Amino acid sequence: MKHLLSIESMTPAQIHEVLDLAVEMKANRGRHAEHPLRHQCWGLIFSKSSTRTRVSFEVGIRELGGDVMFLSSNDIQLGRGEPIADTARVMGRMLHGAVIRTFAQKDVEDFARLSGIPTINALTDAEHPCQILADLQTIREALGSVEGKIVTFVGDGACNVPCSWIWAAAKLGFELRIAAPKKFQPPRELLERLNARNIFVTDDLDHAAEGADVLYTDVWVSMGKEEEAAFRLAQMGHYQISSGLVAKAKPGALVMHCLPAYRGKEITAEVFEQHAATIFNQAENRLHAQKAVLSLLTRG
Repeated sequence: MKHLLSIESMTPAQIHEVLDLAVEMKANRGRHAEHPLRHQCWGLIFSKSSTRTRVSFEVGIRELGGDVMFLSSNDIQLGRGEPIADTARVMGRMLHGAVIRTFAQKDVEDFARLSGIPTINALTDAEHPCQILADLQTIREALGSVEGKIVTFVGDGACNVPCSWIWAAAKLGFELRIAAPKKFQPPRELLERLNARNIFVTDDLDHAAEGADVLYTDVWVSMGKEEEAAFRLAQMGHYQISSGLVAKAKPGALVMHCLPAYRGKEITAEVFEQHAATIFNQAENRLHAQKAVLSLLTRG
């Protein structure tokens, strides 16, 4: 594996390799026998703000022996209009790897191609692969594996997280249900391209939750969509994980949220606190899954 650009670009074997190593990373934290990033300096190039992504990558790179520098778009010429192609060719001569959190998927892919250094997609408008790998690790820890399970995503079904879930379901074969208003369902061309019998999209929230092993949600207003906030809130008002919805899922179902959470909107405060252990395990697993990715990228 040379880069982590998307779940789409991963094979099932690569996904399982990351998850297996993530378990090892978590179990051996603070006692790593190897430090594969020793004498390396990685750059975190962020055009979008972050809490979990920045902290988990900075800590993870250091725990694997590397140095890290954080570069927001305001810190470098990229924020003043320098093309990503030029930035990539400069960074590739100085850094050993890059973690990029930005808007366009093409920018991450172009950076990887032109820089010649390992590149990780830490979020684009198209995909959020690091989040889904951590989510899969969390499900594995709680339920044994995701295979044979039903994962129901609730809310904005057209954003990066459900799109990455779609690719994960296509690769691993579990049942994925996406419950979203018609205006916020995944792109038709993506669903038609996959034509997968294990992926279902509906505006019927109750039906989507029936017998689910996992109920998953994300914010209704993603970064960059703030101008649409009023319209989005009106459209998605009842696409909420509540105690009534949890009751329709399988007994003991996981409730997951990739954070930040807006209580009273996509999830009730009561349900959030009842399932906080799972949600914050999910957040912690960003560190371990990403350390697994970083380690594997050093192997080429």
